[in-house]
Amino acid sequence: MIKIELDTNYKTEMIDISESVAHEVMRQGIRDGLCTVFTPHTTASVVLFEKTDPKLRRDFLASLSRIAPADTSYESDGDNTPAHIKSTLCGARIVIPVKDGQLFLGKWQAIFFCEFDGPRSPREYYVQVI
Repeated sequence: MIKIELDTNYKTEMIDISESVAHEVMRQGIRDGLCTVFTPHTTASVVLFEKTDPKLRRDFLASLSRIAPADTSYESDGDNTPAHIKSTLCGARIVIPVKDGQLFLGKWQAIFFCEFDGPRSPREYYVQVI
């Protein structure tokens, strides 16, 4: 398993990490198997999402903000409760098949690191190929 770090620049954002994950799959040399991408943060997520239209990413983040708005009163302490809710809804990990040494993604799919409590430096995610 390898740790990869990245910096986030906004309160909420989606960063395409497909290239770095694909590089790790190739580096490990496993021809057929599974690739797990995981983040240990409770205010961030890793998701599969559509890669070509950035407006869809903005719509997705806006929709999550309607589900867990920042301007609502929460019982918990701190101001990042919406980030925890969004992270839980999206999940901390994904699993992608590896076929012929490459990630087996759909035509429109990419792997995104979702920041919900940024900006943060560094954030991290882990890639494991088996």
